[in-house]
Parts: sequence; structure tokens; C-alpha cells
Amino acid sequence: MDYLLTFLPWLLAAVQALLYLALAPLLAGWLRRIKARLQNRRGPSLWQPYRDLYKLFGKEARVATTASPLFRAAPYIVFVATWLAAATVPLIAVDLPTAMVADIIVLAGLLALARFFLALAGMDIGTAFGGMGASREMLVSALAEPAMLMAVFTLAMTAHSTNLASMIDAQLAAGLVLRPSFLFALGALVLVAIAETGRIPVDNPATHLELTMIHEAMILEYSGRHLALMEWAAQIKLVLYGALIANVFFPWGIAQSTAPTALATGALVILLKLLALAVALAISETVLAKMRFFRAPALLNLALLLALLGLLGHVILEVGS
Repeated sequence: MDYLLTFLPWLLAAVQALLYLALAPLLAGWLRRIKARLQNRRGPSLWQPYRDLYKLFGKEARVATTASPLFRAAPYIVFVATWLAAATVPLIAVDLPTAMVADIIVLAGLLALARFFLALAGMDIGTAFGGMGASREMLVSALAEPAMLMAVFTLAMTAHSTNLASMIDAQLAAGLVLRPSFLFALGALVLVAIAETGRIPVDNPATHLELTMIHEAMILEYSGRHLALMEWAAQIKLVLYGALIANVFFPWGIAQSTAPTALATGALVILLKLLALAVALAISETVLAKMRFFRAPALLNLALLLALLGLLGHVILEVGS
């Protein structure tokens, strides 16, 4: 019995990590479905992303003759790094062994690793599209990463820790309290999430037009299982940012123990949160137009400004008092 109690938290941590893999295509399918309904279209099935991944994994991966070993290894590195980054974000419970590594610095480092190899893969073949997408990706990340870190540091100052589980516990202990600094930080993180996941108005994942491509330009030369891993990693990243927004800023409902009832409630609540966030994203992408790329830095500068206001607001209103 003691051995089972010791092993159970690790099993739950593995299940939570696997949930990111399972939920990622479902969230992408739900988002497409809602956007289609808002545009008076029938739209694809909820399970279409699963079918697409299954079809891609069954196809042969064609590689250009000019590709280096890095081009072949990049999809696996990007996928694993993104999955590990997602596994650091508590999804259904916080009282798990992975909570010790659920640090915002670790999260940012893993995402940066995935982005680095994605950009290298885009430039490896030597095509104009790949180089263009890589340069745009680096520009977006250079502006988005500081804003993300500063936004989460606002909550870290409240919890006195950069550990995501500690931030969630501090939020739950404080209860429902309206903090202007958190509102600024939330606005900054939402803008960063839109840019980092390649959504409208920064990027459009449903197009392959030269003037609008960022992420798609870097994976244009991939096919088969390599393309499947890249697409799956992008879907996991969307769930990652959704869970980060839902559980760090609105943690109510997440399980604080390994009791079956608490875990079931946590799974149901996070599912509802992610579906609600996807609906909000679908509405925003329906009413907004894709902006010209040279205006994207202005949006990310706004995110950085909001994060800075949140950090200064916390220092002045809460630490100062």
C-alpha cells in the first residue's frame, strides 16, 4: 500500500502530461468548429485534427537533398521541448511531483529551445520562405518573451516564488480579490499568447500567402511524420498558453489533492475553461483582420507596456502599502 501511495502521484503526473497530447488536437478542432459556425459555415468535424495527424504519420517523410541532419532532428526536438514545457504547467492538479520543476524560467527556456530549432530548421534548406519565416519568428519572440516573463513575474512577486504551483496556491489562498496589477498582467499574457501561437491578428495558421506567413513558412518543406510532429507541437503550445492563463490567473477548480473527486473536478473545470477560451479566441479572430507584419511589434510593445504597468502597479499598490 505504501508503495502504491508513493507511485500514484508520479502516475498522475504522467497522465497529466499525456492529457496535453490528447487535448491539443481536440482544442484545435473545437476552435475551427466555432470559427466556422461564426462565419455561417458547417466547418470540419471536431475529430478532424486527429484524422489529419493520423494521415500525416502514415505518409512517407520526404526530405530535400540539401537538408542537413538538423532538419530531420528538428521536428523531434521541437515536439519534445514543447511537450515538456507544457508538462511544467499544472493542468488538473498542483500537488504532483512535477510541481517542483513547474517554474516559469524552465517554461521559458524550453519554449526558447523549441523556437531556436524551429528557426534553424526553417533556414536549413535555404529557401526564401524558410529564412523569411525564421527572421519573423525571432522578431516576434524577442518582443514576446520579455512581456511574458514580466507578466508572470507580477504574480510571482505575490507568491514570492517563480514556481507556477506556488503561484496557483497563493491565488487560491488569497481568494477572489480584484488586483489591477493582475488585470494588466493578464492583458499582456493574452497578447503574448496570440503572438506566440501564431493566431490572428499577428499570424494566420490557415493561410500560405507569402506576405502573412510566419510559422507556416518555417515548416513548408516538411511532410509526413515530420510535419505531423510540427503541427502537433503547435497545437500543444496553444493548450499550454490556455492552461497558463486559465490556471494561473483563474485557478479556481484545480485539484489541490490526489483525491478522485478533486481530480475529476479539476479535469472537468480545465476542460470548460479551455473551451471557453477557445470560443473567445474564435470570436476575436472572426471580428479582427490580419494586421500587416510591420505593425506586429506595436502589438507586442503594448503587451510589454501592460506587463510593466502590472509589475509597477503591484510594487506601488501592494508592496508599497
